[in-house]
Amino acid sequence: MSGEEILVGYDGSPDAAAALAWALDEATRTGQPVRLTYVFEWLTVGGWIAPGVAPGAWPDAAARQQVEQLVQQAVTDAATANPGLTVRGEVFDGPPALMLQERSAEAALLVLGSRGHGGFTGLLAGSTAVSVTAHAHCPVVVVRRDTPTATGRRVVVGVDGSELSLVALGFAVERAAGRDAPLHVVRTWAPAQWRSQGFDPDEAQAAERASLDESLGRWRESVPGLTVTTEVLAGNAASVLVEASRDAQLVVVGTRGRGGLRGALLGSVSQQVLQHAHCPVAVVRER
Repeated sequence: MSGEEILVGYDGSPDAAAALAWALDEATRTGQPVRLTYVFEWLTVGGWIAPGVAPGAWPDAAARQQVEQLVQQAVTDAATANPGLTVRGEVFDGPPALMLQERSAEAALLVLGSRGHGGFTGLLAGSTAVSVTAHAHCPVVVVRRDTPTATGRRVVVGVDGSELSLVALGFAVERAAGRDAPLHVVRTWAPAQWRSQGFDPDEAQAAERASLDESLGRWRESVPGLTVTTEVLAGNAASVLVEASRDAQLVVVGTRGRGGLRGALLGSVSQQVLQHAHCPVAVVRER
């Protein structure tokens, strides 16, 4: 697998179809090949389950053939609708989260539906999506089936000055520029961050804005035609980003912010945005 491929976790579910559509749209802009990966889920120690296939002992030649036909049909349909793109498919056996994490090491981008077959409908992002996002080796985009039309909508990114948030900023700049979309950069701060230094809300606000402007400096120079708006305010980062996602085509976050626990692979802000955002969410990390 090429490191330039867009990898799509595909299981035939409506959310997976939305993820595939998002990936194909991205690929039409970048020219990257797209690869659909279907992973059989473990049901019990001695059995497997796949959409439309009765659980049973593995191996099951008929079940595998059915899944391969499902994937091939999706590949054929995608390639037919997008004749300029290279679209491939593959089928693996094993735990979906683990297999997708492993495959992500060789991908440029991994795209997932927010929930697959068997997902809990009360959660916007299922356990597989959250687990893969926490452990993947490349940026992950999680797409809901009711994703709004992207045309004209902005790309939103949360930046708190941490190293990972600056990586997320770079990703967001590239996506906004490639889509000819405005970029909205959000930075929040908590009064507790400043109290030990003699709290002055005006001074704190000015310092946070100066830090954000510094972070944006090199991107304004390298992408001069990009329309950028900024928002700096005291408040909860996750709540602000979720609200900003209402009129966005994509919201971008880092895996952890400056307040994140070093041992946590996915910070609380990222998790909350994954669960509550109104548009696709990209969680970005360094390789």
